[in-house]
Amino acid sequence: MARIIVAGGGIGGLAAALGVSRRGHDVVVLERRRAFEELGASIQLAPNAFWALDRLGVGADVRDKAVFIDELRFMDGTSGACVARMPLTGSYRARFHNPYAVVHRGDLYEPLLRACRAAPRVELVTGASATGYTQDGGAVTVALADGSSVAGDALIGADGIRSAIRAQLVGDGEPRVSGHTIYRSVIPMEQVPRDLRWNAVTLWAGPKWHFVHYTIGGGRYLNLAATRDDGATVAVAGEPVERAHVLSEFPDLGDTARRLLELGEEWRTWVLCDRDPVGDWTDGRVALLGDAAHPMLQYAAQGACMALEDAVVLGGLLDCDAHAIAPRLEKYAAARRARTARAQLVAREMGTRLYHPAGDQARARNAMLSAFSVTDLYDEVDWLHGFGPSGGPTGGSVR
Repeated sequence: MARIIVAGGGIGGLAAALGVSRRGHDVVVLERRRAFEELGASIQLAPNAFWALDRLGVGADVRDKAVFIDELRFMDGTSGACVARMPLTGSYRARFHNPYAVVHRGDLYEPLLRACRAAPRVELVTGASATGYTQDGGAVTVALADGSSVAGDALIGADGIRSAIRAQLVGDGEPRVSGHTIYRSVIPMEQVPRDLRWNAVTLWAGPKWHFVHYTIGGGRYLNLAATRDDGATVAVAGEPVERAHVLSEFPDLGDTARRLLELGEEWRTWVLCDRDPVGDWTDGRVALLGDAAHPMLQYAAQGACMALEDAVVLGGLLDCDAHAIAPRLEKYAAARRARTARAQLVAREMGTRLYHPAGDQARARNAMLSAFSVTDLYDEVDWLHGFGPSGGPTGGSVR
């Protein structure tokens, strides 16, 4: 079989290592940091993510720490009116074969990491920052920042939105700055009044802003995320910000949403970035995966879900010897390109057409959403949440 190098030890990189190693390949995961760890607070997992996690062998472990959500709520952020509800229990689970859940990012990452550590064919290497690659007809050599190198039969670039592997393969420069600033806070649930403890992912939409909150950490914490469409032009990642500043950015927030926002403490801020879809993720024995291939805004809650799908499809297609890897990587990219591009563009559109309009446009949006039946709402997300058991190219099983 083959020796596969994975650049990047995040969610996508570890998932790729599991998917590929289960095909009998040896995998070396290169992580630039000094430890394998996942930063960030929370993540939403739709049924397509659980479909992938089950095939990677970690679905049960992720479920153990997940909060299974009863519904998605879309609220008018200024009036406080409920515009639309999508139930996520009985008929939803029957249709999509899995639940919808939220987890702390660590509660997704740790099962992947444990599974990689337990896998005899997976080697985890820290302090190894990939800077580029060279290849001949039968091998790839990955250059590292310390001047050393690692060789293998193929390279999977899973090194994030600022991927060094993508920079060489695609060469499309810096990520696109969205102009949207997000403020995040996580607070203990005991600080939340009981009348505000809802088992729902709730989004309050207002003019050039929106506010999302939901429970994480097995019900121990409330995650708050408030976003302004403020025209920001410089990328920012995780900088502390004063509570008073956050509250001042959302003056039109209705009473209930305001109560929730005021609970936030120790806020941090990011300026959101993504990239345009591209037509080619492969270069011979090199391919991209996850945010290195298709970074997207958070508004469809699908970034990690898409990376997990990538890993399953990639693993399913690499049931081959080393000499056949390059055409299989091309097949993987072809299977994933259109779906992930659609998710990227839909996420952008949701951030403008659905979440941030004002005046007549907001009223038209509310009228459109409130007219949807529950079945209509399920039909709208079927292409996304129904991947795997309900259709879509699976690339074979990795079980």
